[in-house]
Amino acid sequence: MRPFWNLFLRLQGWKTRGSFPYHLKKCVVIVGPHTSSWDFIIALAFRSQLRLQRLNFLGKAELFEGPFGFFFKKLGGFPVDRFHKHHMVDQVAAIFHLHNNFILALSPEGTRKKVDRLRTGFYHIAKKAGVAIVMAGMDFASKEVSFAEPFFPSDDEAADFERIHRFYAGIQGKIPEQGMSHLIHTNANPPIL
Repeated sequence: MRPFWNLFLRLQGWKTRGSFPYHLKKCVVIVGPHTSSWDFIIALAFRSQLRLQRLNFLGKAELFEGPFGFFFKKLGGFPVDRFHKHHMVDQVAAIFHLHNNFILALSPEGTRKKVDRLRTGFYHIAKKAGVAIVMAGMDFASKEVSFAEPFFPSDDEAADFERIHRFYAGIQGKIPEQGMSHLIHTNANPPIL
């Protein structure tokens, strides 16, 4: 599929800025802003182009039980029990510990809608699993996917989230008004999951 995705990205005018940290065997990649279903298509294309076959995502367990369950697994999906949200961090940290190579991609907003605060699950997963966070931005205005330097969650959660807010503030999603630029101006502590 790589030639198809390469052609797709070239025809659409997409490019990359920065480089993915291939030296990391495990990490949490947060991709945003997530404003449209197109985000998933562009992410699949870049996953192929950048040879990130180890890039995985989470899905509700029910997706993996039906006749198309194999398809979601083939795409890199891992089932989680979303009915027990307070155990989600433990579930995903356990997946990290079971694999020598595991890269997990998540949306920091947790939805395509405009949010007042980012979800914190990705942050606590990275902290509990002892892995770095890699920020990836999909800018539909410049048709550019950019990567920030990886960082490990610190003991100062507010400072870490300020860093995340600053990175995404200038990145425009497919639907600009649902982006994250407004979060740079909020000083409220993010909620727990």
